This record gives sequence, structure tokens and C-alpha cells, in this order.
Amino acid sequence: MNLFPVNAGNFKLDGGAMFGVVPKSLWQKTNPADANNMIDLTARCLLIENGNRLILIDTGMGNKQSDKFFGYYHLWGNHTLEGSLNKLGFTKNDITDVFLTHLHFDHSGGCIEWNNNKTGYKPAFKNAHFWSNKDHWQWATQPNAREKASFLKENIIPIEESGHLKFTDIPETDILKNSALGFDIFFANGHTDKQMIPMINYKGKTICFMADLLPTVGHLPLPYVMGYDTRPLLTLTEKEKFLNIAAKNNYYLFLEHDAHNQIITVKNTEKGVRLKNIYTTQEIFN
Repeated sequence: MNLFPVNAGNFKLDGGAMFGVVPKSLWQKTNPADANNMIDLTARCLLIENGNRLILIDTGMGNKQSDKFFGYYHLWGNHTLEGSLNKLGFTKNDITDVFLTHLHFDHSGGCIEWNNNKTGYKPAFKNAHFWSNKDHWQWATQPNAREKASFLKENIIPIEESGHLKFTDIPETDILKNSALGFDIFFANGHTDKQMIPMINYKGKTICFMADLLPTVGHLPLPYVMGYDTRPLLTLTEKEKFLNIAAKNNYYLFLEHDAHNQIITVKNTEKGVRLKNIYTTQEIFN
């Protein structure tokens, strides 16, 4: 098995929205804001090469939205999903599976692109199966008013229309063992219903793709919960459970949205779970 980070693009979001009720005087110590109160974020996807399967976890925002849409997110840098794959020696057609932690636009937008004459949409990965789960799919296709702006139909419906949509099982407990993709999955419901956190066994290490359960290093303290989470008190419980397991077992936490920190480990302290070490993906994957 080989693992590769794939940068699908960088963006900015309002720091207050990213940290909910936590005062700026606290969160800006780890996530400094610009003059417009925006903080640096990224869409760091993960590529798993395992035998004859090439599995991409999440896809970033994609490139099919309007300039007005992207203007809200202050894109920066020159990374793209396709360009990052090409630098690794792969093309979009090589991808066999796309695993979506959840269907918010910054995680699923790259799944679908315009067709050649921009009259409709097509899968960006024509040879891939796209993985979600039934409960989250229903949640996303029948969205509540709070999340409706994050579940864009053009990112979701064409996946089903392609005939390449597949669902993972949903466990009775929090963790689905040995899923159809070959890794365990932790299910979390605080951010959005049935978000999936992949837990990959790699060279004796457990690599956890944290998605929006832990967006950045700055979100380690339990009360540091995003304003975007639909059930923030549930996020507290889920994050505490997962981070305690991660500290006990020395899991390596792959941060999807932290623009400046790639992988971390955590430890238990008198103040709760806190940062232990920061690593680059090269240090852990090579």
C-alpha cells in the first residue's frame, strides 16, 4: 500500500464561523486571521494505492462553480485536484474509487465537472465508484435549511445518475470494521449526519483522515467546535471519544483542512487531549 497527499486547492473562511462560540482572542493564537477575519484553509485529500485499486478520499471544491461563488471563499495558491494527481504520476481516469467523508461542497465538488459543451454535468472520474452511505445520502438530497447551501445538487445528483454510486454499510456502533474499501470507518453525526472518518492501517500505523471532525490543530480543545456543525454538543462527545482513542493508540491524524499542519499525534494531559507532535506527510508516508 502507498499513501499520497493530494492538494485540491486552498481557500479561506471566516474564523468566527470556524470556531463557533470561542472568542477570537483564543482561536487566533493557532489560526491567525487576515484583515477580513478570514483564516487559511486547504482541501488536502488522500490517495490510497492498494493493489489494483486507487482510492481517492474527498475531492475538494472542484472548478465548475461561478466566479461569484468562488469569490466567497478567497481561493489562494495554484493547487488543483487534477494537477496534484498528475504530479504524482496519475490521471483522473486511473481512480477506481472516490470515498466521500460527507457531501458538503468543499469535500464533494471535485467529483463532478461540466460536460464538453457545458450543457450538463459528468463524473470527473469516469472509471470510479463513488462511496457514501444511505443515511447521509438521504440527509444531503433532502437537506435541512441550515445545510442547504452546502449540499449543492450539481455535486450530488449526477453521481447517482452516473450509475456509479455505492454505499458503505452503517455499523450498529461507531466504527465499521474492514469496510468494502479495506479500511475501518468511524461514523460521526455532530458536524453532519453520518460523516465518515477513514482509519487506514499503514505500515503498522493507523492513519485517520479527520475531515470535519478535527479541521485544524486549533480545534483540538473540546469546546472549539465549528459554527457549521449541526449538533455541536454531539461533536463534543464524538471528538472527546475519538481523541482519547487516538491518544491511547498513537493514531496519526491526517488534517484535511489545516493549511499549515499536515499530520499530528495527540496525548492526554491535565487539560484534556492536546497536541503531541506535528509531522509532514513525507515523514509518515515514506
